[in-house]
Amino acid sequence: MKIVVLHNEPAEHAAVDDSDVLVQRDAVIEALHSMGYETDCLDCNLDLETARVQLLKRKPDVVFNLVESLGGTDRLMAMAPMLLEAMEIPFTGAGSDALIASSNKLVAKRRLRSAGVPTPAWYLPEDSPLQKGGTGFFGSRQFLDFSKIERWIIKPILEHASLGMDDDAVVQVADVVMLESLIRQREGAVGRPHFAEQFIEGREFNLSVLAGRVLPAAEIVFVDFPENKPHIVGHLAKWAPDSFEYQKTPRRFDFPTTDRLLLQKLARLSRRCWALFELDGYARVDFRVDENGQPWILEINSNPCLSPDAGFAAALHNAGIPFFNAIDQVINAALSGDRVLVTSRR
Repeated sequence: MKIVVLHNEPAEHAAVDDSDVLVQRDAVIEALHSMGYETDCLDCNLDLETARVQLLKRKPDVVFNLVESLGGTDRLMAMAPMLLEAMEIPFTGAGSDALIASSNKLVAKRRLRSAGVPTPAWYLPEDSPLQKGGTGFFGSRQFLDFSKIERWIIKPILEHASLGMDDDAVVQVADVVMLESLIRQREGAVGRPHFAEQFIEGREFNLSVLAGRVLPAAEIVFVDFPENKPHIVGHLAKWAPDSFEYQKTPRRFDFPTTDRLLLQKLARLSRRCWALFELDGYARVDFRVDENGQPWILEINSNPCLSPDAGFAAALHNAGIPFFNAIDQVINAALSGDRVLVTSRR
């Protein structure tokens, strides 16, 4: 069987978060080689016609899709699976519909809330070009009591890898006018559309899912954080090994028995997200848990990072699943044609 690893082409002198896709590519190719698969790799950009011609020449049985962005924005990542769907080539990970629904944070939050799945309150300015008729019940100032939300976190709507996220993204405001002003300031600094989400004080978890099986929960621990420093996994915590944030946010997989019911609830919610977004292959769900033990879903990460030092690989290791075996399961899921299968394992 021939497998082509398709990935986006990082810009020359790209930042570490952009060039990380090459680390993922190498890890996947090594795993494929260890299993005896015939492999090839293909980088792509917005010239999808060239990618189409190259794929026709190479005639893969399946494409391992690692495209994370195109044209310098995550907003266009769904164009790769769209191309593969149009060509009727089996590919790994989420389909285009699932990728669009999960990668746009506002679309994801609306779907979660409509399904009765807990996600923090949010706000998008009414003059935002992404409103498309308004946010309705879940984002309009008419329905949000700003006096009851102590702090907000301002996030990019369509970008990932904690782009632009630092301590200043967590804000406390007196009214909606101040919040809108801060959203616009952040948009000006980062150059991408943003929204505000209620900041949930508490613990942070992420749960990876492999072919419908929920892997052991990981908690991000905030070690020795100063009292006034927000507990967030920002850009430095993910991409700057020499930083305080990176060194002081380890993940752990060992929990006391008192967390058993919470961990079961997180697993149930992760399985529900898998089905609700019709995910496939592999995914990760990010949570905050408040002081009352209530989980809140922050993001649905379809096709999460596969780098050896990333959270998904750590979850595989803790579950006793070799990386090459996980890659094989992802490929088998792509070939099965069933993008909504959910196992009953806990």
